[in-house]
Amino acid sequence: MTDPDTAPAPRRVAPWVVVLLVAVAVAAVAFAIGRFSAFGATAAPEHPSTTSAEAGFARDMQVHHGQAVQMAMEIHRKTDDPQLRVLAYDMATAQAGQRGEMYGWLVNWGLPQAGGPLMAWMADSSAHDHAGAPESADPEEQMGMATPAQLAQLQDATGAEADCLFLELMIRHHGGAIPMAEAVVELGSDARVDAVAEGMIAAQTGEIAAMESMAARLGCAG
Repeated sequence: MTDPDTAPAPRRVAPWVVVLLVAVAVAAVAFAIGRFSAFGATAAPEHPSTTSAEAGFARDMQVHHGQAVQMAMEIHRKTDDPQLRVLAYDMATAQAGQRGEMYGWLVNWGLPQAGGPLMAWMADSSAHDHAGAPESADPEEQMGMATPAQLAQLQDATGAEADCLFLELMIRHHGGAIPMAEAVVELGSDARVDAVAEGMIAAQTGEIAAMESMAARLGCAG
């Protein structure tokens, strides 16, 4: 048994050794953080560019939806037809929601809300040949947009005249939207944009059929 009085004193670690160990630990943590940050940076998803089909679709469809909401709320306010009132409300709420989401896409992608001529992003798409697309050299007419004079006429119209005019304008409006949605599915690659566009194609195709049925029921000309 060792005599406590004769046992060797514990070895003291030199202060410089402690400092060195701390420095090594700090460097190791910094290196690990740097590696993690670098990995995160390379793994971050790439967003669509300002000239992409997705950006063009988001910009142009916001314009398109804005007019649809305006027309739908106008007829919802004054129609006496319950089926048309419900359809108009559904259109207005759905398209207002989609418009807000598309605004959010551009914000998230760090892109401006406006940029480039209408429908220029569709130049390489075959969707121009869609059967329901209005034939015109004017981009707004190709999109099925109502003119200011037609919007004023809708505001002034009442009764069956207003109902029939709304159906006429909105059928054409939807006919211009579907090729835009088809084009972004064809040209783009963003999964969420594709999902919204495909849902839009299905919904607006169904609404065109519903509006054509309503127009026949109401005895609308044409």
